[in-house]
Order: sequence, then structure tokens, then C-alpha cells
Amino acid sequence: MSSFSSIVSPNATIVRPPFFFLSGFSNIPHVKYYYIFMCFVYAVTVLGNSFIMLIIYFERSLHTAVVFHLALVDMFGSTALIPKFIDTFLFHNQLIAYEACLANMFFVHCFTFMQSLTLVVLAYDRFIAICFPLKYHVIITYVAMVVILAVLWTLTAGLGIVAVAFLSRLSFCKSFVINSFYCDYGPMYRMACNDNSANYIISMIAITILLVVPLILIVATYVCIIFALLKIASTEEQLRAMKTCTSHLIVVALFYLPIAIIYIAAIVTIVHPNVRIISTSLSYTIPPMLNPIIYTLKTEEIIQAIKKLFNRVKVFK
Repeated sequence: MSSFSSIVSPNATIVRPPFFFLSGFSNIPHVKYYYIFMCFVYAVTVLGNSFIMLIIYFERSLHTAVVFHLALVDMFGSTALIPKFIDTFLFHNQLIAYEACLANMFFVHCFTFMQSLTLVVLAYDRFIAICFPLKYHVIITYVAMVVILAVLWTLTAGLGIVAVAFLSRLSFCKSFVINSFYCDYGPMYRMACNDNSANYIISMIAITILLVVPLILIVATYVCIIFALLKIASTEEQLRAMKTCTSHLIVVALFYLPIAIIYIAAIVTIVHPNVRIISTSLSYTIPPMLNPIIYTLKTEEIIQAIKKLFNRVKVFK
């Protein structure tokens, strides 16, 4: 590999390399078995989320438009991440063009943050259903959900575009090796040899608005739900109401706990790069695979919809 100084012009005001080198997974032993596992994860993710979307599409009575949206985001998020890094490391295509790297970073982060915001909308849905059951169909309407999701997409895409725009103003004159398995924003802006303080601020704003605040809102929502349930006299009714929240709570735990553990571990102690890379890749890919399974097994409405669909198929035959 030629030296970095021979690739870029030293007199350029903003040094933009023609490509970056992704170093993640390079020094991990027996990593090919991990790629096979990721292929399995991606196949299950696509099939599972496609199945959930198909069920919701055909069963019009389902009030699970946001679940459909979560399945869509999960599938596209995994598609933005898994095929690329399997191709990159399994076939040793570790060089990625500058523009392609920025696009990869935008889509991976955009879909990840949309998963977070979609979980907030699902928490809001459960809050209205349990705390204001008589007003549920008045508040949770198709138009209201479209408007909420459109606002969330605008917010996420807007922050993503701003982040990419500020990253494109950085000069990479020291190194072009990204210590990650994809074009991660943090490792990239830290490689810059000019002032990257604006990028640090943008990353903190994005993490706060799109990860920390959503988690706080979800916790606050369930505190309100618990207080509402305590007012219900019957224990059976309380359990029935909480049962409708179990699938959402499991998905929230699967999404936020691994990310929180990684961040806390990085603050408290020195994490080996291989441990960080494996942990991050699992936290990005396992929840989208398990979400459709959880919603299928834990949501009675979806189970009934599956039974109806199979009965229709039998009648058609």
C-alpha cells in the first residue's frame, strides 16, 4: 500500500483522499465463521421483517402501522450494513471510495437512529392505548402516524446531511485507515488534521437527540403507564394491559442495552478494538433480526392475523 502522502496533494486546502481503508475484523482470528453467522443473520432479518410487513399489509384491521415501519427500517438498516462489510472483509475489498464512504456512513446512522425514534412512537402508541383507551382511535389515526413519521424522517435525514456536510470539510492528511467495519462518524472525524470541534458538537447533538432523549421519553412513558395501571383495581386487567407492552419492552432492551454497555465500557475502561468492533456489529445487527420474531410471538394481534392469512390460503386452494 502506497504512503498517504503520495496519494493526496500536500498543498490542498482540504485534503480528500480518493479512498479510505476499513481495518475492522482484519486481526480477528477465525473471522470467516463470523461472516457466515452474519450471512445467516441477514437472511433471517430480511425474511422475518418481510413476513411481518406482508402480514400487516394483508390484514387491514391491524393497528400496527408503526410496527410495519420498524420492520422496514430494520430491513433497510441491515441491508445498508451487513452485505457491504461481508463483501469488504470476506473478499478483502477493504478500500472504499471517499464518496461511497460518506454515503455508507449516512445510511447506516440514519436507519439506526430511525430505529430509536420508531421505538418512541411505539411507546407513545402503548401510552395512549393504556392511559386513554377511549380516545385511542381519535388520537392514533393514519394521518397522525404519517405526520409523526414524516417529522422523524426529516429530523434524522437533516442531522445526517449536516453531519456529512461538516465531515466533508475536514482534511485527512494523517491517515486514511478507519478503525471500524464501516464508515463510522466518530473514528472518521477524529482522523482529521484540521479543526474537528464542530464535528464533535454535531455528534453529541445527534446522540443526545436521537438516542438519549428517545430513551428518556420511553422510560417516562412507561412510568406514566405504570401509574395508570396502579389505578386499575383488577390484577388480571393490569397483567393483560402489561402483556401488550412486553414485545415493545423486549425490543427496547435489545436495542438500547448493547449500545449503552459499549458506551459505558469505553468510558470506564480501555476496550480492546476487536471487542468493540464485534460488540458494535452485534448491537447493530441482532435486534433487527429478533424484532420480527418477538412481535410475532408476543403480539396476539399479529398471531391472529397470521392464522387468518393461512385460513385464506387454505380456502383459496
